Order: sequence, then C-alpha cells, then structure tokens
Amino acid sequence: MNVHNQLVHSLEAHYYTDPEHFEREKAGLLARTWQFAGHVSLLEKPGDYFTIDIADESIICLRDREGELRAYYNVCQHRAHQLVQGEGNTKLLVCPYHSWTYELTGGLRSGPNVRAVPGFDRSKICLTSVRIEDFCGFLFVNLDPDAKPMDDWFPNVREELRAFVPHIDRLKPLEWVEISENCNWKVSVENYSECYHCPINHPTFATGVVKPETYDIQPQGYCLRHTTECQNLDRMTYDVDLTSNEHAGDYSSWYLWPLFSFQVYPGNVLNTYHWRAIDAGHVIVWRGWYTVDGVDSETIRRLAVQDRSTTVEEDIYLVESVQRGLRSRGYKPGPLVLDPACGVNSEHSVKTLQSWMREV
Repeated sequence: MNVHNQLVHSLEAHYYTDPEHFEREKAGLLARTWQFAGHVSLLEKPGDYFTIDIADESIICLRDREGELRAYYNVCQHRAHQLVQGEGNTKLLVCPYHSWTYELTGGLRSGPNVRAVPGFDRSKICLTSVRIEDFCGFLFVNLDPDAKPMDDWFPNVREELRAFVPHIDRLKPLEWVEISENCNWKVSVENYSECYHCPINHPTFATGVVKPETYDIQPQGYCLRHTTECQNLDRMTYDVDLTSNEHAGDYSSWYLWPLFSFQVYPGNVLNTYHWRAIDAGHVIVWRGWYTVDGVDSETIRRLAVQDRSTTVEEDIYLVESVQRGLRSRGYKPGPLVLDPACGVNSEHSVKTLQSWMREV
C-alpha cells in the first residue's frame, strides 16, 4: 500500500482566495446554517427589535406583544422597501415608503386606501418568517426553513454550557472587541480550531491560562469541542475560586460551525467569537465578554485587554500571513499532521473542519 495515499492534504488555495467560491458560500452555506444574530438582552421587552445582515439579507429580530421571539426578512410585501433600520422598540412595523403597517406577528394590519381595491384581502399578506432560536441567551437565525434545530446540529452543547456557566441566563454583554483580519473567514476559523500553533505563538495563553500538553479538540455533531486543564493557580494571570462549582478550574470551548464559538475560561468566564465574513479576503471577528446582569468587572475588562493585546494580536499576524501565502503560486497543500492519539500537536480537528468545507 502506498503510504502517501493515506495522507490527508489541506484544502486547495482557491477555497480561500476565489471570490466566486465566496459568493457560492453566501448563497449556500451561510444561508443554510445557524448564524448568530445578537444577545437576547437586546429583546428584553415586547416590541424590542434589532436588524442583522445574514448572507446579504437584512433580517428583523423582535419580541412580539405575547413575548414570543420572531424573525422576518426586512422587506415590505408591497413594493419591497426595507421596514426598519438598527434597533429600537415599536408596537407595529410601519413601512416608511407607503405606510403599509404590519403586526409584530407578521400579518398586514392596514395600508392607505387598500380597502378601495376590489378583492384585496389583507389576511393573505404577511412578512416572510425566518427561523430563530434562543440558545442559552444567544439568538441564532437560519434562512433555511427546513433546517434541523440547533440541538440536532450541536448535540449536548446547551447542557454543557449551562454546567460550565451556571449563571448563563443572567449574563449580559459587558464589552465587544471588534477585530478586522485581512484573510478568508475559513483561515481564521481553522487557526482557532487547532492549538498546534499555541505553544509557539501564544505564550500568555499557553503559560497563563491553559496547559497546552492537555489540549484536545473533538467533533460533537457540527461542533468542535475544545478541552484542556487550566494552569496551576500560581501561574494564572487572574484569580480563580476553585470552590465555586465543579467546572471553576476548567477551560473549554464550543465552536459552532460555521461562524461562532463559546469559550469559557477558568472561573466560569464566558467569552464568544463571532466571525462576520466580508469577502474572500476579509473577515471581522467580534469578541464578546459578559458578566452577570452586565455589571462592570475589572477582572473581565482586564482579561479583554490582555486577550486583545496577546492572543488576538498574535493571531492577526498569523492568519494574514497565511492568506498572503495562499495567494502564492509556490504553495502546494501539504499533508495535515494527524496523530492517532490526537492531542495538542495534531490537526485532526482541521481535518474535520475541512471535510465540512468540502461538503458545501
């Protein structure tokens, strides 16, 4: 048997550099997967709404008068004007173009002079719904009306998150850190999804947060689950109360294919990654940091600054260099390092990730 044939090679460069491939991803992958829309704290009261762009579509997320979460395409069914911008609170959705007015449940309520139209039946006109789910306080939408629920995509993640972050239902965003990266979103996601590079490139993370030698990443449905032990307490860069609950001393991460990740630092500190794919060569990463009831915390703010100035900054340099290399005519995809024992010095998680990329 030819051993070379058993090797698994990385994806060809065009997956990351071709603008036409990116357009196909927008029309397919990004429109058929669960995409993060916003935190539920944006929709605390009936009538609260916000808009988000997903796969070139503007989506309205809102809470109706009965307290139900709803999402719609942000387009009037009359002459296609967008209904709302930004965020706010409203009793009705009123189109700025001709004042066609919709209930928060999506049905048409009224429009100027529509009763004068023979055969006009407003009961047959309603906004086009979009799937929306509340996942531990994080709202996700899916443009595919037939998509399976998030628990099918990401088995056990909801329960595990609640075990690692017992207060997750009380969390509110404290700080958002916006990071622009001059690379394809898949380059950034792949970099996040392996720690083969951590001991070399992330000294603060590898010596002050986790023990790299215990790091492993395994698939869990369309989730990649990161697990590791945290550093000895005397080496941690912040204080941790190990007696508070069973996972107080643990680090774990749940990357939800394709563009979101929950990350829990020791001390039950939740932070998130949200990748926003801009074009074939650009992505924006939003890092969210949360506290109970959104109360200010010097520890969390210090962690956010430390993270931005170390791991995030180190990763920007890495992923942008990779993107430049992918455009080189000298690049031929090499074999992934797949250790049967898995662990930190193995790229088995990248193999899984690239198999999902090939699927689409």
